[in-house]
Amino acid sequence: MATFGYVLTAMVTPFDARGAVDYARAAELAKRLVNEGSDGLVVAGTTGESPTLSDEEKIKLWRTVKEAVGNRAMVVAGTGTYDTRHSIHLTHEAEKAGADGVLLVNPYYNRPSQDGLYAHFRAIAESTRLPCMLYNIPSRTAVNMLPETIVRLAEIDNIAAVKEASGSLDQASEIRRRARPDFHIYSGDDSLTLPLLSVGGTGIVSVAAHLVGRDIQEMCRVFHAGDAKKARQIHLRLFPLFRVLFITTNPTPVKAALALAGFPVGTPRLPLVEATPKEKEAISAALRDLALAPA
Repeated sequence: MATFGYVLTAMVTPFDARGAVDYARAAELAKRLVNEGSDGLVVAGTTGESPTLSDEEKIKLWRTVKEAVGNRAMVVAGTGTYDTRHSIHLTHEAEKAGADGVLLVNPYYNRPSQDGLYAHFRAIAESTRLPCMLYNIPSRTAVNMLPETIVRLAEIDNIAAVKEASGSLDQASEIRRRARPDFHIYSGDDSLTLPLLSVGGTGIVSVAAHLVGRDIQEMCRVFHAGDAKKARQIHLRLFPLFRVLFITTNPTPVKAALALAGFPVGTPRLPLVEATPKEKEAISAALRDLALAPA
């Protein structure tokens, strides 16, 4: 199995009624996710509302989650920012907090060139002993890391994987065709996990695994074992949930879904807001169809 396993959950950050990070709830959630099929947890990534978390909150979250799950799952710290020096600083703090790896998102807003992306990620990787997962998500960062750049970065020993959220199977295919065999590609979109597996992907950094982690783990395992038909059946059964969890900006829908499923984690921090009544009804309907919420 790959360094990061098959299924990593992009973990939400629980907040209390005052909007403060609820670290006790984060520990409960981490244990729950591991019990329900996650090989790893991405902590303080985009789904964890990293843009609204202070450095101190991130560091305490990494430490809290690692203490909660121990060696039962990898804790992957979201340390990428639009500032290389700050990303290196957070990566060092993640090491000290006990993280097992780091997730490095494309620098957002400043839109570096491909050479800039290469230099940025190389500098971070060379500053740490931890395995690094690149995170290519053009819709949020306004820059697409091209396959040739990812392939160059894959030559660096501890750059072990990419979370591909460009939505392009052509891009994923090109990475798989050209990168070293032990470089792993993870889907960044639940609805594209199975298609990406079919072109050489390894697994998923999942939002839906908050609710159906065992099913997603089974889908990946049976696909890799050669049973594409069963994997397709699981994918199609879960597909409505995959879609509804992105009915509005992530993580608003998954936080609403967790509350509807009986495990509330608070509402998002501003500038994100909670789901509307109409959105909640659509989410609730998808949960009921999978027997994840009361009828």
